[in-house]
Amino acid sequence: MVTGSLALAVAGAFTGASLYVNFVEQPARLKLDDAALMKEWETSDHRGFALLAGLSLLSALLGFVDYKTSDDVRWLAGAAAIIAAWPFMFYAVSPLDNRILALISAEDGVDARKAIVLWGELEFALTALGALATALFVFANG
Repeated sequence: MVTGSLALAVAGAFTGASLYVNFVEQPARLKLDDAALMKEWETSDHRGFALLAGLSLLSALLGFVDYKTSDDVRWLAGAAAIIAAWPFMFYAVSPLDNRILALISAEDGVDARKAIVLWGELEFALTALGALATALFVFANG
């Protein structure tokens, strides 16, 4: 039961961090001029990616452990929802990250801004996965 509560807490942290990016960091960064936008994005993206990937993995592992000990498939569903962030980040977000980094290296502020706007839209999918996992863990915890 403790591992399930921890899985829920970490999924909540993932969702909260992702919401913060969507509604605080991304709107603030888009108000910057192109040069400052590129500099800020390059610095924060790597840290944010590592944070979300780590929270996703930890929550999934904790949810899976609780599934194995309780044999309650709801924990497995929550773990599957939160770990789905990994393939999404690998196949959708990482290629765009690489494209943005190339545009930053080329100092193409206009196209980098457009790509960063698209990146922000993709971030909403991570928020949705986190919210789904959190809801599933709440359901399993109840």
